[in-house]
Amino acid sequence: MSVAEPRKIVLFRHAKADWPQVSDHERPLADRGRMDAAVAGRKLADSGIPFDLALCSTAVRTRETWKLAVHELAERPKTVYEERIYEASPGELIALLNETPDDAQNIVLIGHNPGIQGLADVLAGSAEGDTRERMNRHGFPAAAFAVLTFEGAWKSLEPGVTTLADYWAPTE
Repeated sequence: MSVAEPRKIVLFRHAKADWPQVSDHERPLADRGRMDAAVAGRKLADSGIPFDLALCSTAVRTRETWKLAVHELAERPKTVYEERIYEASPGELIALLNETPDDAQNIVLIGHNPGIQGLADVLAGSAEGDTRERMNRHGFPAAAFAVLTFEGAWKSLEPGVTTLADYWAPTE
């Protein structure tokens, strides 16, 4: 892959989690979350993005979300479970994305708010159509995702360099 070809980053928030008496990291998905994760997976499949890499938080709810969503994709990308995603700030997530090998053209990052929404806001220097308005109106609810595009090497990813190309939330 050439670094001159536009790359895609999908920022995917985990689906609705349950609140049992376990640590936050161990919270599983709620019934609605399991349904929404599969629907989000179908929407990702419909996008036609061929993912090379998935970076997923180690939290139970993100792993369950990804397991249900990836089942809907035509091809399963390499998945890396990364504990640094859990409770990460937008800056920490950018640093993690900067480590991505350049042979990965399109990636999906499955994580948590407020980091995922903050990252979408920080990275998107521009937006196509009404995507920013829709994202701002709906926020970043559970199971939502944003598609960002940019050109260049992963190490050059920084605030304002991407275009918000698409946004989807179960509430739309």
